[in-house]
Amino acid sequence: MVKRIVLVTNKEQLQQCLDIRMEVFVREQQVDASLEVDEFDQSPEACTHMLLLVDGQPAATGRMRPYENANSTMKLQRIAVLKPMRGTGAGKAIVLGLEEQAKKLGFAYTLLDAQCQAEVFYQKLGYVTISPETFLDAGIPHVRMKKQL
Repeated sequence: MVKRIVLVTNKEQLQQCLDIRMEVFVREQQVDASLEVDEFDQSPEACTHMLLLVDGQPAATGRMRPYENANSTMKLQRIAVLKPMRGTGAGKAIVLGLEEQAKKLGFAYTLLDAQCQAEVFYQKLGYVTISPETFLDAGIPHVRMKKQL
């Protein structure tokens, strides 16, 4: 299994990211499609999107953008792994790829809002839960987590 992280630079790659997110969030988790795609998905330049290819095929995606309240923090968002690729290290690979890019850009921390079902996964990657309680995002319980890079 050959894994390769791609920094998204064109519409075709961006569409591959959106297709993964539609499969995971809209079809599997029943998130309203109108909530899933926003202004940061309009072009590859709108924010930093990354795509994980496994044996040349799209497997996972995530995006990130500077966090409004802290100039040293990059917020990771929309991290999704196609069902057949779960448990293969694809999730870890996309998160580490995003972190590496954030570090290259000079950020000291990453922040994310994790679905509660994924909280332990992120803890294993070094994230610490910082929200005092769970909150709903698109009807799904989440916690806010942070990591020093």
